[in-house]
Amino acid sequence: MKKVAIEENLSDIRSALQQKGYDLVTLQNSQDAEGCDCCVISGQDRDVMGIQNAATNGVVIDARGRTADDVCQEVDNCFSL
Repeated sequence: MKKVAIEENLSDIRSALQQKGYDLVTLQNSQDAEGCDCCVISGQDRDVMGIQNAATNGVVIDARGRTADDVCQEVDNCFSL
């Protein structure tokens, strides 16, 4: 199953991904990202300088300023590679 970690505050994106059949994990800390193929973040917790420490080998998608459809399409693209 395609496993996606997603921040809790992204409820509209969470609903859209659930409808597409993705296995979702609530992303609250770096351990939640382990074993996930893709992570969707709100971008609110980014370092001031834009530097992030990698907590996963999967793709990280920043949902800031994007629609649920845009983010879902990018998640779909992650699994079609």
